[in-house]
Amino acid sequence: MTPKEIIEKLLNSEMKLYEIEKYVSVKEATDIRREFIEEYSDAKLDNIGSYTLDIERASKRNMENPIGVLQIPMGIAGPLKINGEHCNREVMVPLATSEGALVASINRGASTITASGGANARVISDIMTRAPAIKTENAVDALKIKQWFENNFNKLKEIAESTTSHGKLLKIDPIIIVGNYVYPRFVYSTGDSMGMNMVTIATEKILDEMTRETSAIHIALSGNVCVDKKAAAINIIEGRGKSVVADILIPKEIVNKKLKTTAEGIVEVNTVKNLIGSAASGSMAYNAHYANMVAAIFLATGQDAAHVVEGSLGITTAENRNGDLYFSVNLPDLPIATVGGGTSLETANEGLNILGVAGSNKALELAEIVATTVLAGELSLIAALSAGHLARAHQELGRG
Repeated sequence: MTPKEIIEKLLNSEMKLYEIEKYVSVKEATDIRREFIEEYSDAKLDNIGSYTLDIERASKRNMENPIGVLQIPMGIAGPLKINGEHCNREVMVPLATSEGALVASINRGASTITASGGANARVISDIMTRAPAIKTENAVDALKIKQWFENNFNKLKEIAESTTSHGKLLKIDPIIIVGNYVYPRFVYSTGDSMGMNMVTIATEKILDEMTRETSAIHIALSGNVCVDKKAAAINIIEGRGKSVVADILIPKEIVNKKLKTTAEGIVEVNTVKNLIGSAASGSMAYNAHYANMVAAIFLATGQDAAHVVEGSLGITTAENRNGDLYFSVNLPDLPIATVGGGTSLETANEGLNILGVAGSNKALELAEIVATTVLAGELSLIAALSAGHLARAHQELGRG
């Protein structure tokens, strides 16, 4: 079948988009699908069709019905000095964004941090969760199922870990009961993989055992207590992905010279904006813009962009210490990876290589880098607000 014939069939609804690969290669199917969309929508897709990624490889691992590739501008910020447990060096940070002034702002924060001797960064915990929804006959039976999970933990741990060479079941906690429904939160360690696929497969095996041994019914593999790709208090309290903290003490003269403001001014803005303002609005994120830095570095390194909603949770603190500025960020819920998923895409791998964290045994190092990058961006924005520079920076660099 020729490309023209395939496009005609698509336009006449005689063929599905996913069926094209039955007749041609993935690369040809991508071109045909794009040509069909051009006719269907009367749009020219020349830029979407210009790419260097291995589209065949990507179509097997990362997406379906390919038509090409999205390109996002990528900038660099740094050097950023990190005094971490896993990353103890200066890094240049790749950032993919279309928001003018963002990279410049992060770069200013990085310059301030580096001039101050670097920021501390530590990974507090490293877990991934999956929490299914289970149905029982009544509340009494629900409690019995909760006890079954608790009493059989060692056996269930063995079953879960038989599905993976990297994942470990650490605990089942909390186990929430709502009427006759049970929501056990399975907590795993997953190594350098972000781990959602890993913990999903492992949890499904546990549920198979539950079905064999009890009368409980497995309703859904995810019951939203995980909590995946949504803002949730349980993730702030219990942690999910990498939980990371970064902080720094910036000398008074550097606050004045680099940030053009004072410790007192930054503390006041942080209090009225990030703390009181967030509380007044019922926000779960007591910060200025973690999402900006998390999204930019996620896109540059092939992380799952939907996890930005989790990664942007956290609290910024600031203290005036006799004119010096203590400043910190905490990210309790940062799902990231250095292997698997989008990290294998060519451009993402290059981004990870800029940071020196591509491949195995690098995920905790990446976590400290992300947290310190968030610290840099958060510091710069709060300082700009304190000095009254935000609107001018966006006018000059963001161009509206």
